[in-house]
Amino acid sequence: MPDSDLIPVVHVASGEKFVNDRGITAIKDGVKASRDGGPRLRKPDWLRIRVQGGARYEKVQDIVRQHKLATVCEEAKCPNMSECWSSGTATIMLMGDVCTRACRFCAVNTGNPRGWLDAQEPANTARSVQLMNLKYVVLTSVNRDDLPDGGAGHYAECVRRVKQENPGTAVEALTPDFLGVLEDVETVVDSGIEVFAQNVETVRRLTHPVRDPRASYEQTLAVLAHAKKYRPDVLTKTSLMLGLGESEDEIVEAMDDLRAAGVDILTFGQYLQPTAHHYPIARWVTPEEFEKYRKWGLDRGFLEVVSGVFVRSSYRAEQVLQKNNVGLA
Repeated sequence: MPDSDLIPVVHVASGEKFVNDRGITAIKDGVKASRDGGPRLRKPDWLRIRVQGGARYEKVQDIVRQHKLATVCEEAKCPNMSECWSSGTATIMLMGDVCTRACRFCAVNTGNPRGWLDAQEPANTARSVQLMNLKYVVLTSVNRDDLPDGGAGHYAECVRRVKQENPGTAVEALTPDFLGVLEDVETVVDSGIEVFAQNVETVRRLTHPVRDPRASYEQTLAVLAHAKKYRPDVLTKTSLMLGLGESEDEIVEAMDDLRAAGVDILTFGQYLQPTAHHYPIARWVTPEEFEKYRKWGLDRGFLEVVSGVFVRSSYRAEQVLQKNNVGLA
């Protein structure tokens, strides 16, 4: 069978070190898959995605480059990048492209930015949203544990500038957990956002080793619960990756925990291993299962559940406010 239909499920050594254009030493993904044994999972027939392009894709790409923005679309190797960019949308990643954490599922570079921030980022972000003519934008970021407030103040300033120059644009903030410091959570929630998101990523049992030790299942639940209690008018949202080895009972437990925390919106997507040294895929979740989990979530009272193979936390995010409850398997 061709290598293009195989996904490695073994680990190799971590990626190579590099120095980016800001002089920050980081670890970069890009290690080639080992060919000396270990099980591999064949891609199922439904795991295909049509690559799109065209003038709108190129326009978004040009705006991102011109304003020196990072996008989670590129950094996290999102399978939906061509679709979203061709539709004239993008998820903007704030505070650089180097994360202080090293989650085993994530393709973003890891290192220590040592307090670096781009003072022009709030203005550049607002201008980019204006040029893209976005009615809904997702602002996300790397974890910045090197900053006293985890970057909450900078994050909030970016939101305020976007709102100032784009008063008709709804903003979703997909944030770090700020080490569970609730005052920092409040800083972002008070910035003018419509949706506050923090991803639980996986079920309780798999949180470690999947996530960085500084993250935790309980900490994410506490952040989401506080955001909702603090500002009930702001929608709360989270995402789970499936195919990491979780059971259906654990999926149900996670849904119940999230509803107890007041979470409004939930997304499910298939975990795709970025490189051979990332956490292995345990199984492919079928489109029928994704539809089943969507119904289970709606039955538990979530305002919206978006569930499908290629769904990511910010995919089709502009539909959140439409409350359309669409399955996307």
